[in-house]
Amino acid sequence: MASGDFCSPGEGMEILQQVCSKQLPPCNLSKEDLLQNPYFSKLLLNLSQHVDESGLSLTLAKEQAQAWKEVRLHKTTWLRSEILHRVIQELLVDYYVKIQDTNVTSEDKKFHETLEQRLLVTELMRLLGPSQEREIPPLLGLEKADLLELMPLSEDFVWMRARLQQEVEEQLKKKCFTLLCYCDPNSDADSETVKAAKVWKLTEVLVGEQQQCQDAKSQQKEQMLLLEKKSAAYSQVLLRCLTLLQRLLQEHRLKTQSELDRINAQYLEVKCGAMILKLRMEELKILSDTYTVEKVEVHRLIRDRLEGAIHLQEQDMEKSRQVLNSYEVLGEEFDRLVKEYTVLKQATENKRWALQEFSKVYR
Repeated sequence: MASGDFCSPGEGMEILQQVCSKQLPPCNLSKEDLLQNPYFSKLLLNLSQHVDESGLSLTLAKEQAQAWKEVRLHKTTWLRSEILHRVIQELLVDYYVKIQDTNVTSEDKKFHETLEQRLLVTELMRLLGPSQEREIPPLLGLEKADLLELMPLSEDFVWMRARLQQEVEEQLKKKCFTLLCYCDPNSDADSETVKAAKVWKLTEVLVGEQQQCQDAKSQQKEQMLLLEKKSAAYSQVLLRCLTLLQRLLQEHRLKTQSELDRINAQYLEVKCGAMILKLRMEELKILSDTYTVEKVEVHRLIRDRLEGAIHLQEQDMEKSRQVLNSYEVLGEEFDRLVKEYTVLKQATENKRWALQEFSKVYR
């Protein structure tokens, strides 16, 4: 990528997958973020050329590697001395446990006493430290010269050191066999020669398993980073889906709501008409069950007679109205005629009401 060019979409995704995941802390950058910020993408790419996979600068990474190399060297040296010291302590502990149960030879007793005396004097000398660097008075006023007087005889020390090498080798061999049986339980029944051959390759096996564990941890770390990216992308996609669903509900549901209301209104209208027709049918059914054909015929005759009587009354009322009109100029005679007219009118209204009631029955 040139120094003055922008990131293409493919290069932006490469930055997101390689630079951000391996050489920089997780940024959770999406493709859209890189496309919208091309200068930031360029900055990330240039920055990745000056840092390693752990995020340190190349100079600091080199110094750190050298420091770790020195630490491992010092650690190896310390482990050697520490292992030897612990093995010697275990020899002394086993010896004191052994003398409580069984009798020991004079050589064993001399060896362990010489070893313990030499070990104690050496530790005390180490605690005193160099005399020229000491600014405070020595512990209990002791000097190294005083401790040297407590050292075992040189002949005993030479003899003890020669045997110590064999004892330490034997103790280390037991520990190696114990470690081998722990790593490979099937080796417990093998001979010492086979066990020694397996112990010789045990370091390679353990290094291989350690490397597998480290590779598994690296893969787990990459998978975790990938999972974080997928989770962030999933959250963004889910938010977009929710936004689209909300938009669909707001646009399409409101458009179809009026049509649904119209259809529901038509349905209710038709249902109401059907209910009215059903009620009318029930009413007619009740009337047909209540009135037989003979009763209906009788009521029809009564209605015809009433209608004829009403017609005659109307004719009489018309005649009376004409008479009233001709006698309006009269005084008391007119009042009498009015009363008569009122009586005739009431009789006519009563008959009309009866006719209406019969008509309601036969509708």
